Amino acid sequence: MTIYKQVSAIYIAILNPKYKIISFLTKKLQILFFLPSVSSISAAHSSHFSDIIAKYNNHKLLIKNMILKLKSQHRKLLTQTGIIVVIAVIFAIIMPLALSGFRLKLLGRFLSLTIVALGIDLIWGYTGLLSLGHGIFFALGGYALAMHLKLQLPEGELPEFFTLYGVEKLPIFWQPFHSFPLTILAIIIIPAVTAAILGYLVFKNRIKGVYFSIITQAALLVFFNFFNGQQKLINGTNGLKTDIEKFFGILAGSEQAQLIFYEVTIISVIIIYLICRWLTSGRFGRLLIAIRDDETRVRFSGYNPTQFKVLVFAISGAIAGISGALYTVQSGIVTPSYMEVAFSIEMVIWVAVGGRGTLVGAIIATLLVNFGRTFLSEKFPEIWLFFQGVLFLLVVTILPNGIVGWWQEYGWLKLRSLLGYSQSIMTYPNIDKNPEVQVEREEVEKQQLGSDEVKKKW
Repeated sequence: MTIYKQVSAIYIAILNPKYKIISFLTKKLQILFFLPSVSSISAAHSSHFSDIIAKYNNHKLLIKNMILKLKSQHRKLLTQTGIIVVIAVIFAIIMPLALSGFRLKLLGRFLSLTIVALGIDLIWGYTGLLSLGHGIFFALGGYALAMHLKLQLPEGELPEFFTLYGVEKLPIFWQPFHSFPLTILAIIIIPAVTAAILGYLVFKNRIKGVYFSIITQAALLVFFNFFNGQQKLINGTNGLKTDIEKFFGILAGSEQAQLIFYEVTIISVIIIYLICRWLTSGRFGRLLIAIRDDETRVRFSGYNPTQFKVLVFAISGAIAGISGALYTVQSGIVTPSYMEVAFSIEMVIWVAVGGRGTLVGAIIATLLVNFGRTFLSEKFPEIWLFFQGVLFLLVVTILPNGIVGWWQEYGWLKLRSLLGYSQSIMTYPNIDKNPEVQVEREEVEKQQLGSDEVKKKW
């Protein structure tokens, strides 16, 4: 009996998924140790062996379900990758051949705006933080790259606007922007640090909801007025022009340079989308959604929401800085007008129209809204603002979940019905296929069998 229990324990340990022993060895061990003694064991031993076999079958079922889940995820990943590759090819190769220089530059500017929309969707759609001050981080990124372009001069010379205000020496904070690598770091780090500081001051006092939105808008006004008044340092309201400066020996406003900026923008959109998708999946993404839905419960669960909100707000600020830099070099100028309240509110509208918490919706809506605005302003220059306002009201009232949300809930099902595909019936899952339910049922049957044996003895 002792030997039997030891062998059984070894076999159960082998079946444990923690020990990654191949199924071939487990089958061999089953044959060597158990088959010869099956005919000679007692009823109690038989029930014990049946438990072992049941556990083995349950493990096989769990592994099978895991494999099916991995295959489904792999198939979904391949589909998404294929779609991204196709869209990238269309925008990177076909669009430059099909569009004129003006329209291509316009498309590049709109694609750069999709990046800041992704950042807003990250904090608003997934974390529940409605920021009305993302124009701060957008402008900081634009100013960082514009300052680098302004310093592409012969040694000893200063940008032309310094001489207008009697500045004879380059300010200290301009010095790092001589280096292109430091400029790239500044585009990311300066907006991120600014967002982290602002977020920490707000979140440590547990300010949220509409009060957070008001504070970000107030900060936006502070930065707007500050940059407007710095005539000697950053040319104030006039801003910094970039299209007449050189970028690695090429005029920044030339078609060659604009094509390079356009291709870099496409690559940036793909990379940032993948980063946002990675951040919003897994445990970190579920934690962000938990903070959005019930922050108090997250706090009582042992997590500190402040740290996570500061982190995601800093990441969103860095994303906005990259967007501002790419928009600046394709528009040819950066001014404090990027920090106007209307522009920051417009960024939020793009996400709302596309659908909160979708990421794809932010990209689609940004392109549609901006192209629609361009079309209306060209066709109806006097009343295009009226049409734009009506369009926003219709989308918000009729499609509260945005374009992508409507498509996921109703549009896809409607398309399937039009194509002749039957709608799948929503039913409860098959309980019999649940391994946990199977184990519980077998334990109940075993208890009933034991009670029947006791009754027979009595």
